[in-house]
Amino acid sequence: MNRPITLGGLWCGGPLGPKEADSTLATGRHATPCKRYGMLPVWATGPTLLYLRPPGGARLEGQVLAIPRDQVGAIMVATVFMFIGLAACALAAIRGRGGVRLLAWQGVFSALYGARMLAQSTAAFSILPRSTWADRDYVVAIITYVIVIPAVLFWLELSLGTLRRLLQLTLLAALVNAIGGVSLAFIFRSPWAFLNYNKVVVACCFSLLAVVVAVPNLSKRFLIVPSRIPAIGTLVLAAVVLYNNLQGFLHLPSYSSSEPFAFAVFILSLGYVAAEKVFTDERRLLSIESELAIAREIQSSILPSSVPKVNNLRIAAAYHPMTAVAGDFYEFIPVDQNRAGFLVADVSGHGVPAALIAAMIKVAMQSVVSLADDPPAVLRGLNRALAGQLRGQFVTAAYLWIDTEIHKALYSAAGHPPLLRWRNGMLERIESNGLLFGVIEDPCYPVCELPLLSGDRFLLYTDGITEPENAAGDSFGDKKLEEVVRINQSRPPAELSDQLLSEIRRWQPAATTQQDDITLVVIDVV
Repeated sequence: MNRPITLGGLWCGGPLGPKEADSTLATGRHATPCKRYGMLPVWATGPTLLYLRPPGGARLEGQVLAIPRDQVGAIMVATVFMFIGLAACALAAIRGRGGVRLLAWQGVFSALYGARMLAQSTAAFSILPRSTWADRDYVVAIITYVIVIPAVLFWLELSLGTLRRLLQLTLLAALVNAIGGVSLAFIFRSPWAFLNYNKVVVACCFSLLAVVVAVPNLSKRFLIVPSRIPAIGTLVLAAVVLYNNLQGFLHLPSYSSSEPFAFAVFILSLGYVAAEKVFTDERRLLSIESELAIAREIQSSILPSSVPKVNNLRIAAAYHPMTAVAGDFYEFIPVDQNRAGFLVADVSGHGVPAALIAAMIKVAMQSVVSLADDPPAVLRGLNRALAGQLRGQFVTAAYLWIDTEIHKALYSAAGHPPLLRWRNGMLERIESNGLLFGVIEDPCYPVCELPLLSGDRFLLYTDGITEPENAAGDSFGDKKLEEVVRINQSRPPAELSDQLLSEIRRWQPAATTQQDDITLVVIDVV
């Protein structure tokens, strides 16, 4: 006599007892629906039944649920598939970087397949409330219509060229079929009306994938990660899926255990592909981050290492790129102890392209050093040097020349925010703008002559100072900038610079990253 065993707190009985025998009929080797004990169906597998009871032997709502022994294995396998799928989705959500979609689609595909297996198991579905028992066919049908969508989306992440376009068409067909099938299931209570169309979509999809992965030249041409392992998994599942989908048309014999086995092989192969893709992307990202770190060091090396020492001037500069490298640039042209030029430039865009143009400005500056005391000539020279090199991007710039010996400053700009001068408790905006660099070959830049007085404070900056927005969408703006300058008018340039940057950080929401490159040069006349 078989001994009772306990699985997870549920009692599993041995041979039929006399009371149960009155309510069940055990015939043949296969599970057969028998008489109902109350409202709950009971199944038998040969002379042995598996009974599910809550711990302590109490009946589940007064009913006895018997699970055929062959369904226990299917339930366990389905649970494993669902666990793998949910784990993949969780990993995709946690990572938040390369390979996320690949893991997510694999997870959804595996979880849906496991859910369909559970829904196909009468015993597993019978654990749900009685009101849902009649909907089992609808659940199985809906999952059958939908499950092909994440499978196609997974392969879209790995495909190239013609294969990608064909898979996009397959995805469209799968979406139309799923919408039609689900709609008929809900509206007309006809869950299997679109089953044959679904079989055609599945057969076409897996035939296409099988051909591509089976031919090495096609794999190298149309797949991002060509590998023999996914080829094996795809071929195994494709063969079983094609057989099962053609079975009804050709009246072929059925093998119920073949599809779960093939799907397990396929999921393992997809896991290998996803892991390889994720690790490849990870290595690529690490390589890019390393290269960007080197680029940032190089860009930092082309910026002034210190401020010039000029009689009667106190100077501070701040430079904060939004990303590893930036399109902002500043430069000093010290001529002697009484004279120096100050340039601030801003390249449109961000990142590496803008940083490369900023490096070009550094090179171009060497050609205008001899013109340092003539701001319009400096800007025209830079525009000529950059003409034809900007590739559709633009550069704004502002140049200030200061001569403390004759107490005079000259200022010109190319589409740049105005020069700010703090004098006698008032903030003045000084504009002397011409066209941005890269618009025309030889523009005209006006010049503004400014007398120098002790106590004057000049601010050259890029729009990263005034454009950051708070949670309400309001820009930091000129008004807030003037307020910070006014409050810190007695502080030295370096402290004003630090305070202004702190105010900008506080202005933005805490969860928001820096919104633009920031460059600021503060010059005090003493």
